[in-house]
Amino acid sequence: MELVKFPRKGQYTDFAKELRKSVNAYFKENNISKYANTSMVLKTIFMISLYVVPYILMLALGFTNIWSIIGTYILMGLGMSGVGLSIMHDANHGAYSKKKWINTLLGNLINFAGGSAINWRLQHNVLHHSFTNIDGLDQDLNPGKLMRFTPRTKRLKAHNYQHLYAWFLYSLMTIYWVVGKDFKDLALYKKMNILKHEASYGEAIARILLTKVLYIFMVLVLPILILNVPVWYILVAFLIKHFVAGLTLSLVFQPAHVVEETAFPQPDKENKMEDIAAVHQLKTTNNFGNNSKLLTWLIGGLNFQIEHHLFPNVCHVHYPAISKIVKQKAKEYGLPYYQQSTFAAAIADHARMLKKLGRMDSLTA
Repeated sequence: MELVKFPRKGQYTDFAKELRKSVNAYFKENNISKYANTSMVLKTIFMISLYVVPYILMLALGFTNIWSIIGTYILMGLGMSGVGLSIMHDANHGAYSKKKWINTLLGNLINFAGGSAINWRLQHNVLHHSFTNIDGLDQDLNPGKLMRFTPRTKRLKAHNYQHLYAWFLYSLMTIYWVVGKDFKDLALYKKMNILKHEASYGEAIARILLTKVLYIFMVLVLPILILNVPVWYILVAFLIKHFVAGLTLSLVFQPAHVVEETAFPQPDKENKMEDIAAVHQLKTTNNFGNNSKLLTWLIGGLNFQIEHHLFPNVCHVHYPAISKIVKQKAKEYGLPYYQQSTFAAAIADHARMLKKLGRMDSLTA
């Protein structure tokens, strides 16, 4: 599918202009930067420490008890999720700092979690953010044949039960990153002619292979060599680490777009979308648990997904403040602002949508 185009002018052009003007005014009037503040820096230190310190202690103290080793890897899985949601994510959007080298450095932290910064920027920044919930372009809607995230995807008999088995598949997400997804995606991005914005195909393959080999050596091979324990202790702990990270990341990202309220618009015959980009984001995105400061802190403000999609170059610590502006402007223009009161409600909504999609006939129009 070719990349679609959004109209620059439309019914709600003034909405987009006024919203951006109001948000810019908020930062100017309060004399604050749209980038990371002190609390963000402290969170960065905490999340990186949560990922790294347990690992160092395990090797330095020579853990031999299986439960201590599993506990270590669980903490690493939580730290890995925290780094991804709170630090790497902002940095790869250029929202952490006005200094490019800082964003690059922190954005590359995904390489130390078994993923690829190159692929993340293409899948997430380019395809997901630009073409949210558009079947064939938003790669977040294409996790594999066993899952159906859009009514335009071909329905299989297995999809009748996807609301039951989805949670197990979600836990495998980061394992799939490590062993296969990044290589498969790289070939796709080359075919789509968007890889050239990051690197040549050969360079990208070399960088991904190198970082994955280093990752496997650090978190799997080195503990096996240093710790005087059966190999299966480390293998089990490694898998549990990824189960924790995969499920955590999936439960944050999926209720943001695949719920009963959000739309799955498609382009017309001329490959053009009906709505301007800002309105498209409102119709395809969902917020949840916005009154929980703890949830907001833990998941990098991604419960304010609407604000993130409208202002991806703004650090997430500012989302609660600018959400009031976005919600008010949407109300003034009669536009949707989808929002669940709690995280649990959003997950339940996502589960209902999975069940509905599993039994809904395919749409071809």
